[in-house]
Amino acid sequence: MSAPALLVDASIYIFRAYFSLPERWHSPEGYPLNAVYGYTSFLVELLEQLPEGAVLAAAFDESLGTCFRNDLYPGYKASRELPDEALAFQLNACRAVTEALGIPCLGGERYEADDYIATLAAQSRDAGQSVTVVTRDKDLGQLLLGASDRLWDFAAGSHLDAAGFTERFGVTPAQFPDYQGLVGDAIDDIPGVPSIGAKSGARLIGAFGDLETLGANRQALDGLGLRGAARISRALEDHWDQALLSRELARLEAAVPEVELPAAFTASAEAIDATLDYLGEISLGGAVLGRLRRLQAQ
Repeated sequence: MSAPALLVDASIYIFRAYFSLPERWHSPEGYPLNAVYGYTSFLVELLEQLPEGAVLAAAFDESLGTCFRNDLYPGYKASRELPDEALAFQLNACRAVTEALGIPCLGGERYEADDYIATLAAQSRDAGQSVTVVTRDKDLGQLLLGASDRLWDFAAGSHLDAAGFTERFGVTPAQFPDYQGLVGDAIDDIPGVPSIGAKSGARLIGAFGDLETLGANRQALDGLGLRGAARISRALEDHWDQALLSRELARLEAAVPEVELPAAFTASAEAIDATLDYLGEISLGGAVLGRLRRLQAQ
């Protein structure tokens, strides 16, 4: 198999830097640059470890409130606040850094970063490439469909394959949307089914395989030895449509229009010069500039 496709869940690492780093530098407009500094450092370290011949792309979340999932369920991610002016500046600056480095960037109003990653993952497999998703988000675990596919939690330095995902959650990657149809996701405001938690949801999907089979065999719940089986059966009956909706909200779209798998990535000297120029324009300093120059010299 050829070199992997590394698909970066960029927003995860932007927000990680935003919440963990002090506001040491500021733009000429007075905006803090902690997220830009941390995210740029992450990108440089990633490029330092990039396998030769690997595809690289970064996806950004830019659809809060406008995603197609909001058409299905207006409450989807409704508890999240839109970024204020200062955070919006940093989000835009992080994308500008990524583009300056020549890394293909994806994002838009109708689809989430996860959907762009799912689309590129499908195209990578069709091209005979393994998929490495650089993320800390469990929702992307449903993309672990190939034997060599991995989730790479870059900050923790850990990798998760399909077997490890199944061990952690009690369901296979392909079953994860059905599982979330039952348990929901409070972070994304996916409702799921009341009274069904992670353990019982995993037991149900593990036993029946998917929601359709579960729905057709609710009378068999007593045989699973689940605590509160009668209560769970009633909850399924009362909230069945909500379970199916929740699965649709959790399922990733792997055919986003006008997305094409890029060629193998190389960080050019010209791209690093452009990145250094941009960082100078926004007055970002620090050790990351020296690391960029060393990367340029390789």
